[in-house]
Amino acid sequence: MDGRRQLGEFLRTRRAQVSPEELGVRTCGDQRRVPGLRREELAMLAGVSASYYARLEQGLSVNASPQVLEAIAPALRLNEAGRRHLHRLAAGSRGRPAGRRAAPERAGEAARQLMRTLADVPAVMLGRSSDVLAWSPAGHALFAGHLDPDGPDRPGRRPNMARLVFLDEHTRELYEDRPTKARTVVGTLRAASGRFPHDPAIAALRTESGQVVVIATTEAGSPSQAAMTLLAHTAATQWRGAQAPAEQPRLPALPE
Repeated sequence: MDGRRQLGEFLRTRRAQVSPEELGVRTCGDQRRVPGLRREELAMLAGVSASYYARLEQGLSVNASPQVLEAIAPALRLNEAGRRHLHRLAAGSRGRPAGRRAAPERAGEAARQLMRTLADVPAVMLGRSSDVLAWSPAGHALFAGHLDPDGPDRPGRRPNMARLVFLDEHTRELYEDRPTKARTVVGTLRAASGRFPHDPAIAALRTESGQVVVIATTEAGSPSQAAMTLLAHTAATQWRGAQAPAEQPRLPALPE
Protein backbone atom coordinates (compact mmCIF):
# COMPACT_ATOMS: atom_id res chain seq x y z
CA MET A 1 0.00 0.00 0.00
CA ASP A 2 1.52 3.38 -1.02
CA GLY A 3 1.63 6.47 1.15
CA ARG A 4 -1.39 8.20 -0.36
CA ARG A 5 -3.58 5.13 0.10
CA GLN A 6 -2.41 4.80 3.71
CA LEU A 7 -3.30 8.42 4.39
CA GLY A 8 -6.74 8.00 2.81
CA GLU A 9 -7.42 4.82 4.77
CA PHE A 10 -6.46 6.50 8.04
CA LEU A 11 -8.71 9.50 7.35
CA ARG A 12 -11.68 7.31 6.44
CA THR A 13 -11.23 5.07 9.48
CA ARG A 14 -10.97 7.97 11.92
CA ARG A 15 -13.89 9.84 10.34
CA ALA A 16 -16.12 6.81 10.78
CA GLN A 17 -15.30 6.78 14.51
CA VAL A 18 -16.45 10.35 15.18
CA SER A 19 -20.14 10.93 15.73
CA PRO A 20 -21.72 14.23 14.62
CA GLU A 21 -23.03 14.77 18.15
CA GLU A 22 -19.50 14.81 19.58
CA LEU A 23 -18.64 17.88 17.53
CA GLY A 24 -22.00 19.61 17.68
CA VAL A 25 -22.97 18.88 14.08
CA ARG A 26 -26.74 19.08 13.61
CA THR A 27 -28.13 16.08 11.74
CA CYS A 28 -31.83 17.07 11.76
CA GLY A 29 -32.78 13.43 12.21
CA ASP A 30 -31.61 12.42 8.74
CA GLN A 31 -30.89 8.78 7.97
CA ARG A 32 -27.21 7.94 7.63
CA ARG A 33 -25.95 5.08 5.50
CA VAL A 34 -22.46 5.13 7.02
CA PRO A 35 -21.22 5.61 10.60
CA GLY A 36 -19.51 8.77 11.76
CA LEU A 37 -19.14 12.11 10.02
CA ARG A 38 -19.79 12.63 6.35
CA ARG A 39 -16.95 13.93 4.19
CA GLU A 40 -18.61 17.30 3.68
CA GLU A 41 -19.16 17.65 7.43
CA LEU A 42 -15.52 16.91 8.17
CA ALA A 43 -14.42 19.35 5.47
CA MET A 44 -16.68 22.06 6.91
CA LEU A 45 -15.27 21.57 10.41
CA ALA A 46 -11.70 21.68 9.09
CA GLY A 47 -12.35 24.74 6.92
CA VAL A 48 -11.36 23.10 3.63
CA SER A 49 -13.39 22.41 0.52
CA ALA A 50 -15.31 19.16 0.35
CA SER A 51 -13.73 18.31 -3.01
CA TYR A 52 -10.21 18.84 -1.66
CA TYR A 53 -10.86 16.67 1.38
CA ALA A 54 -12.42 13.99 -0.83
CA ARG A 55 -9.23 13.88 -2.90
CA LEU A 56 -7.19 13.34 0.26
CA GLU A 57 -9.31 10.34 1.23
CA GLN A 58 -9.19 8.96 -2.30
CA GLY A 59 -5.39 9.15 -2.43
CA LEU A 60 -5.47 11.70 -5.25
CA SER A 61 -3.72 14.58 -3.46
CA VAL A 62 -0.05 14.75 -2.44
CA ASN A 63 0.19 18.33 -1.21
CA ALA A 64 -1.59 18.42 2.15
CA SER A 65 0.13 21.24 4.05
CA PRO A 66 0.88 21.09 7.80
CA GLN A 67 -1.72 23.83 8.28
CA VAL A 68 -4.44 21.76 6.60
CA LEU A 69 -3.47 18.71 8.65
CA GLU A 70 -3.65 20.73 11.85
CA ALA A 71 -7.15 21.84 10.86
CA ILE A 72 -8.25 18.28 10.14
CA ALA A 73 -6.80 16.78 13.34
CA PRO A 74 -9.28 18.28 15.86
CA ALA A 75 -12.20 17.43 13.59
CA LEU A 76 -11.04 13.81 13.76
CA ARG A 77 -10.53 14.15 17.55
CA LEU A 78 -6.90 13.06 17.28
CA ASN A 79 -4.65 13.08 20.33
CA GLU A 80 -0.99 14.11 20.10
CA ALA A 81 0.12 10.67 18.96
CA GLY A 82 -2.62 10.67 16.33
CA ARG A 83 -1.53 14.09 15.08
CA ARG A 84 2.06 12.94 14.67
CA HIS A 85 0.88 9.85 12.83
CA LEU A 86 -1.26 11.97 10.50
CA HIS A 87 1.73 14.17 9.65
CA ARG A 88 3.94 11.12 9.05
CA LEU A 89 1.38 9.61 6.70
CA ALA A 90 1.05 12.87 4.80
CA ALA A 91 4.83 13.11 4.48
CA GLY A 92 4.93 9.54 3.19
CA SER A 93 2.22 10.31 0.64
CA ARG A 94 4.50 12.85 -1.03
CA GLY A 95 6.77 10.01 -2.08
CA ARG A 96 10.53 9.67 -2.30
CA PRO A 97 12.97 9.78 -5.17
CA ALA A 98 12.90 6.51 -7.09
CA GLY A 99 15.23 3.85 -5.83
CA ARG A 100 15.59 5.11 -2.25
CA ARG A 101 14.88 2.44 0.30
CA ALA A 102 15.36 2.20 4.02
CA ALA A 103 18.82 0.87 4.81
CA PRO A 104 19.03 -2.78 5.96
CA GLU A 105 19.06 -3.03 9.72
CA ARG A 106 21.66 -4.66 11.90
CA ALA A 107 22.61 -4.61 15.55
CA GLY A 108 25.77 -2.61 16.15
CA GLU A 109 28.60 -3.75 18.37
CA ALA A 110 27.29 -1.63 21.24
CA ALA A 111 23.94 -3.41 21.04
CA ARG A 112 25.61 -6.81 20.95
CA GLN A 113 27.70 -5.87 23.97
CA LEU A 114 24.50 -4.86 25.77
CA MET A 115 22.96 -8.26 25.03
CA ARG A 116 26.08 -9.98 26.39
CA THR A 117 25.94 -7.84 29.52
CA LEU A 118 22.28 -8.77 29.98
CA ALA A 119 22.99 -12.47 29.54
CA ASP A 120 20.82 -13.46 32.52
CA VAL A 121 18.04 -10.98 31.72
CA PRO A 122 15.37 -11.72 29.06
CA ALA A 123 16.13 -8.96 26.53
CA VAL A 124 15.59 -8.63 22.78
CA MET A 125 16.47 -5.83 20.36
CA LEU A 126 13.83 -5.18 17.71
CA GLY A 127 14.16 -3.34 14.42
CA ARG A 128 11.61 -1.04 12.82
CA SER A 129 9.64 -3.96 11.36
CA SER A 130 9.88 -5.88 14.68
CA ASP A 131 12.58 -8.23 13.39
CA VAL A 132 14.79 -9.57 16.18
CA LEU A 133 18.23 -8.03 15.59
CA ALA A 134 19.80 -9.44 18.75
CA TRP A 135 18.79 -11.16 21.96
CA SER A 136 20.34 -12.26 25.21
CA PRO A 137 20.49 -15.98 26.02
CA ALA A 138 17.61 -15.54 28.46
CA GLY A 139 15.67 -13.46 25.93
CA HIS A 140 15.99 -16.21 23.35
CA ALA A 141 14.93 -18.85 25.86
CA LEU A 142 11.87 -16.92 27.05
CA PHE A 143 10.51 -15.51 23.81
CA ALA A 144 11.53 -18.13 21.27
CA GLY A 145 13.58 -20.91 22.83
CA HIS A 146 12.37 -23.34 20.18
CA LEU A 147 13.97 -21.28 17.40
CA ASP A 148 17.58 -21.12 16.24
CA PRO A 149 19.54 -18.90 18.66
CA ASP A 150 21.61 -17.61 15.72
CA GLY A 151 18.50 -16.48 13.82
CA PRO A 152 19.05 -12.72 14.39
CA ASP A 153 22.39 -13.00 12.57
CA ARG A 154 20.68 -14.12 9.36
CA PRO A 155 19.01 -11.19 7.53
CA GLY A 156 15.99 -12.38 5.63
CA ARG A 157 15.44 -15.26 8.05
CA ARG A 158 15.32 -13.37 11.34
CA PRO A 159 12.53 -14.11 13.82
CA ASN A 160 9.84 -11.43 13.74
CA MET A 161 8.04 -10.67 17.00
CA ALA A 162 4.84 -9.48 15.31
CA ARG A 163 4.51 -12.75 13.41
CA LEU A 164 5.40 -14.73 16.53
CA VAL A 165 2.70 -13.01 18.60
CA PHE A 166 0.03 -13.87 16.02
CA LEU A 167 1.25 -17.16 14.56
CA ASP A 168 3.49 -18.91 17.08
CA GLU A 169 1.83 -20.91 19.86
CA HIS A 170 4.86 -20.71 22.16
CA THR A 171 5.01 -16.91 22.01
CA ARG A 172 1.24 -16.41 22.25
CA GLU A 173 1.12 -18.42 25.46
CA LEU A 174 3.47 -15.93 27.16
CA TYR A 175 0.76 -13.29 27.43
CA GLU A 176 -2.15 -13.45 29.84
CA ASP A 177 -4.11 -10.81 27.88
CA ARG A 178 -3.45 -11.82 24.29
CA PRO A 179 -6.09 -9.56 22.67
CA THR A 180 -4.53 -6.47 24.27
CA LYS A 181 -1.05 -7.55 23.19
CA ALA A 182 -2.30 -8.13 19.65
CA ARG A 183 -3.83 -4.64 19.50
CA THR A 184 -0.55 -3.16 20.74
CA VAL A 185 1.39 -4.95 18.02
CA VAL A 186 -1.01 -3.76 15.33
CA GLY A 187 -0.77 -0.18 16.56
CA THR A 188 3.01 -0.35 16.51
CA LEU A 189 3.03 -1.65 12.95
CA ARG A 190 0.71 1.12 11.81
CA ALA A 191 2.95 3.78 13.35
CA ALA A 192 6.03 2.33 11.68
CA SER A 193 4.34 2.02 8.30
CA GLY A 194 3.53 5.71 8.48
CA ARG A 195 7.13 6.68 9.19
CA PHE A 196 8.72 4.19 6.78
CA PRO A 197 6.15 3.88 3.96
CA HIS A 198 8.70 2.53 1.46
CA ASP A 199 10.21 -0.16 3.68
CA PRO A 200 9.34 -3.52 2.04
CA ALA A 201 9.64 -5.42 5.33
CA ILE A 202 7.02 -3.21 6.96
CA ALA A 203 4.84 -3.27 3.87
CA ALA A 204 4.83 -7.06 4.09
CA LEU A 205 3.63 -6.87 7.71
CA ARG A 206 2.04 -3.57 8.12
CA THR A 207 6.54 -1.30 14.26
CA GLU A 208 7.81 0.95 16.30
CA SER A 209 9.93 3.60 14.62
CA GLY A 210 13.63 2.80 14.89
CA GLN A 211 15.16 0.08 17.03
CA VAL A 212 13.97 -0.73 20.52
CA VAL A 213 15.13 -3.00 23.33
CA VAL A 214 12.47 -5.03 25.15
CA ILE A 215 13.33 -6.34 28.61
CA ALA A 216 11.07 -8.70 30.58
CA THR A 217 10.93 -8.25 34.35
CA THR A 218 9.18 -10.00 37.21
CA GLU A 219 7.99 -9.00 40.66
CA ALA A 220 10.60 -9.54 43.36
CA GLY A 221 9.99 -12.70 45.40
CA SER A 222 7.24 -13.94 43.09
CA PRO A 223 6.95 -17.42 41.55
CA SER A 224 7.53 -15.77 38.19
CA GLN A 225 10.87 -14.46 39.40
CA ALA A 226 11.90 -17.93 40.54
CA ALA A 227 10.89 -19.41 37.20
CA MET A 228 12.68 -16.64 35.31
CA THR A 229 15.86 -17.20 37.32
CA LEU A 230 15.79 -20.91 36.55
CA LEU A 231 15.08 -20.22 32.89
CA ALA A 232 17.97 -17.75 32.64
CA HIS A 233 20.36 -20.17 34.33
CA THR A 234 19.31 -23.01 32.03
CA ALA A 235 19.65 -20.79 28.96
CA ALA A 236 23.12 -19.57 29.93
CA THR A 237 24.25 -23.12 30.56
CA GLN A 238 22.94 -24.33 27.22
CA TRP A 239 24.50 -21.47 25.31
CA ARG A 240 27.88 -22.24 26.87
CA GLY A 241 27.43 -25.86 25.89
CA ALA A 242 28.49 -27.00 29.35
CA GLN A 243 25.74 -29.60 29.63
CA ALA A 244 22.89 -31.20 27.73
CA PRO A 245 19.66 -29.16 27.41
CA ALA A 246 17.57 -29.41 30.55
CA GLU A 247 13.79 -29.50 30.77
CA GLN A 248 12.43 -26.00 30.31
CA PRO A 249 10.60 -24.66 33.40
CA ARG A 250 7.09 -23.27 33.28
CA LEU A 251 7.30 -19.86 31.67
CA PRO A 252 6.10 -16.83 33.66
CA ALA A 253 3.36 -14.67 32.18
CA LEU A 254 4.63 -11.35 30.85
CA PRO A 255 3.05 -8.06 31.82
CA GLU A 256 1.62 -5.94 29.03
